[in-house]
Amino acid sequence: MKLRRPRYETRVLLLALGAGLPGAALALALLWSGGLSPRTQWTLSALLLAGWLLAALLLRRHVARPLQTLANLLAALREGDFSIRARGESADDALGLALAEVNALSRTLREERIGALEATALLRQVMGEIEVAVFAFDEEDRLRLANRAGERLLAQAAPRLLGLGAAELGLAGCLEGEAPRTLQASFAGGDGRWEIRRGEFRLGGRPHRLLVLADLSRALREEERAAWQRLVRVLSHEINNSLAPVQSIAGSLRALLQRQPRPADWEDDVALGLEVIGGRSAALARFMAAYAKLARLPAPQRAPLAVDAWVRRVAALEARLPVRVRPGPDLVVVADGDQLDQLLINLVRNAADAALATGGGVEVGWAAEDGQLALRVDDEGPGLAATANLFVPFFTTKPSGSGIGLALSRQIAEAHGGTLTLQNRTDAAGCRAELRLPL
Repeated sequence: MKLRRPRYETRVLLLALGAGLPGAALALALLWSGGLSPRTQWTLSALLLAGWLLAALLLRRHVARPLQTLANLLAALREGDFSIRARGESADDALGLALAEVNALSRTLREERIGALEATALLRQVMGEIEVAVFAFDEEDRLRLANRAGERLLAQAAPRLLGLGAAELGLAGCLEGEAPRTLQASFAGGDGRWEIRRGEFRLGGRPHRLLVLADLSRALREEERAAWQRLVRVLSHEINNSLAPVQSIAGSLRALLQRQPRPADWEDDVALGLEVIGGRSAALARFMAAYAKLARLPAPQRAPLAVDAWVRRVAALEARLPVRVRPGPDLVVVADGDQLDQLLINLVRNAADAALATGGGVEVGWAAEDGQLALRVDDEGPGLAATANLFVPFFTTKPSGSGIGLALSRQIAEAHGGTLTLQNRTDAAGCRAELRLPL
């Protein structure tokens, strides 16, 4: 049977008694050999033994009491009470140094706890205010947390939702499949198009899953409304520009025909007026045809396209000025060659228009950057005064422009998974159009 180890205080007492044993034994030996009377010897021996035991007990208390104090302080820290402090801090002895370190630990933990409480309060405030539904599920797919947006989505208060399973809440499908992704779904608090994002975290050593549902319907409606407003504004401007002179000339011709007698050259005036009406009607018809072209861009028919041959072929089409081609790496993109021809023709033509205004030149170059084709068309024109409306359909700064070239070009780029940007050059005067397509 294994013997139980004595307590720490008992071991200290035994060590103290053992330390005093030689001295006590020597004192007793001298006392009993000194020729004193037996009564005196027994009395002094009792006093000696009592002093020896008392000194050992005092030593045990002196050693154990500070340790008990430290234990009480650490227990208070474990319970979250950081207000208790130990007295006797000192850097001159080991015990004072230990007490000082415990007090410093208490202050540090108190500051960290205050910071954690403030951060938690901030997180709760943020989660409560954001318009994104946030849910946390445990490993059994039971709801453990929901913010106010989540309550509105499920049309119930959080205390009634917590503990329910994902299937009961209608969120089981959101916890499966790819993420992030978009989903058309209906919930008790509303229906629409949602973006689903998920994450994982551990709480109390147990795995949890975080589910975030963002309502895309409102943002899409706002973007759609803004797009319609821009489109209606441009259409109204263009149609009014055509109808105003038509209405004015029609009124003038009506007044001319009602005059009696009519002037000698009234037939010439009628013919001229009808010619203007016909020209404006033809311009309006071309405008609407351009709009139809922009709205009915077909899906790209993809095939391998060598970038070098494509760029040189399009650059040779510009006859008003020579277009410099800056050679790049031998790259191939899988794209619709006809659509990319139209895109690059628009960019080169715009660059040539700008360069002719200042007598500058146009240069086209390309490179491979981050797995993409980066094609740049640089001109030495006057640059861009404003870029806000460049890609708005039918917006143009040219007297004879249709306003669909850049809008159509961006639509082609995005249909190929790429981007198209225009900005003023930083290395020289002029503008840079940059097309990026995945390789």
